[in-house]
Amino acid sequence: MSRKLPLSGIRVANFGWGWLGPVAGQTLSRLGAEVYKIESYVRVDINRTIPPFAHGHDKDPNCSIQNHAAWAGNGSVTINLKKPEGQQLARELAGQCDLVLENFGPGVMKKLNLDYEQLKAVNPNCLLISMPAAGLIGALKNVRTYGMSLSSITGLDSITGYKDGPPIPMENAYADPLGGIIGAFAAVLALNYRKRNGKGQHIDFSQQEGVMQLMGPAFMDLAFNGRVAGPRSNLHPQDAAAPHGVFPCQGDDRWISIAVADDQEWANLVAAMGAPEWARKPQFETLQGRLDNIDPLHSALSDWTGQQDDYKLAEILQKAGVAAAPVLNISDLLSDPHYKARNTFVEVEHPLGFKETVYGNYVKTQHAEAPLATGPVMGQDNEYVFKDLLQMPQTRYDKLVADQVIF
Repeated sequence: MSRKLPLSGIRVANFGWGWLGPVAGQTLSRLGAEVYKIESYVRVDINRTIPPFAHGHDKDPNCSIQNHAAWAGNGSVTINLKKPEGQQLARELAGQCDLVLENFGPGVMKKLNLDYEQLKAVNPNCLLISMPAAGLIGALKNVRTYGMSLSSITGLDSITGYKDGPPIPMENAYADPLGGIIGAFAAVLALNYRKRNGKGQHIDFSQQEGVMQLMGPAFMDLAFNGRVAGPRSNLHPQDAAAPHGVFPCQGDDRWISIAVADDQEWANLVAAMGAPEWARKPQFETLQGRLDNIDPLHSALSDWTGQQDDYKLAEILQKAGVAAAPVLNISDLLSDPHYKARNTFVEVEHPLGFKETVYGNYVKTQHAEAPLATGPVMGQDNEYVFKDLLQMPQTRYDKLVADQVIF
């Protein structure tokens, strides 16, 4: 029985940056790939500047705890891509890799002399996975954006907010981790293509189009019903469930989500509540009736949930056949028994002498598990990659360090 991970033996040069780049590399490393982030002190990755930092290491690019969680699983080599010698060195490394990842804007890899044609010259079967904001072609190809603003050009912001109010975009740059996962999936597909056909290829993955998948129901509602979606608070986007929302529970800022899709589920909820008089009113018997009276329904339900513990209530409703779950905060995530059982968050020791929590192996295989480590120190793999992998003589290595090419 094989104990190897699916991507064991695959080597990746990761030119990615920000949050999307590390997630793509991390996902591949959790599948067994050997992944190296290419970075430089000349232009420190923005992800390394984001707090919180380890205690006593403020603004140290090697001590951003957020960065370590995102880049865990990636190694690091430092190459100054502003210098021709650095670009040559990057091509040499890419020539020893099966995959190259990048999420720069269109034209940046060409400017760095690392575009697909030049990579093919050093590795004819190279697989280049490009993950720009809006793709490599099209009117928006040069748009400048980050994950949080990317949702504006997908339509997603237009449906987020309070009912009949203006858009209120989500504060999290979820486009980055979503794009990283999709980019890693594209890389696996490309590897499979090359395995079957013996050919490399350049994949153009638009982050925008990845996020737009979240708008699928709204597209269908427009196509079939002629309705243009807008902010609806927590109401079901297509009025397919009622009640549907988050409701207060006992304690400080504790909430539970409840979604009732049909009349049988409503009957189950009424029974779980002990069949209070308000819930047995005729206007709540059918889905349409509940939709027509959604505000008094949600108000009465909130009065009842407000007297309940969120975790206990969720368990009761789940057993009754009602979709319900506690709304977890960050502290809950670290203590939740489900996440503990799956080792979703793991404490590790950083080489610089402090402990921190990183994501566990969210890609799990039956017979093997990727080793867990914190995000890399800048250049931690320089000697191995340049001297062993690229067979670089010590004299050349020392000169490139002195000239701040390896930097």
